[in-house]
Amino acid sequence: QVQLVESGGGLVQPGDSLRLSCAASGFSVARDTMMWYRQAPGNQRELVGALSSLETATYASSVKGRFTISRDNGKNTVYLQMNSLKTEDTGIYYCTRQGVYWGQGTQVTVSS
Repeated sequence: QVQLVESGGGLVQPGDSLRLSCAASGFSVARDTMMWYRQAPGNQRELVGALSSLETATYASSVKGRFTISRDNGKNTVYLQMNSLKTEDTGIYYCTRQGVYWGQGTQVTVSS
């Protein structure tokens, strides 16, 4: 059974960093494209970035240069390192396996 569990969210100040984790079970993250999405209040869910099985990473223009997706195949976990956080990065962050299987999300709030 495929399961994705996000963690690592919280309340931080602008300029701070956070690392989100997405622990996967039921499949190998090494063999799939893994993606992070986010949804701010009143907004549609938007793609933050993706990491292919060939280690090709793509990012939304709004986070490029600040966010990095990586994975630890031994832990079967995908990460989203978020630096220089801005108030507009606030939202619920979800990881997904190819947009088919989704985690429950983790809340990130950036506020002074």
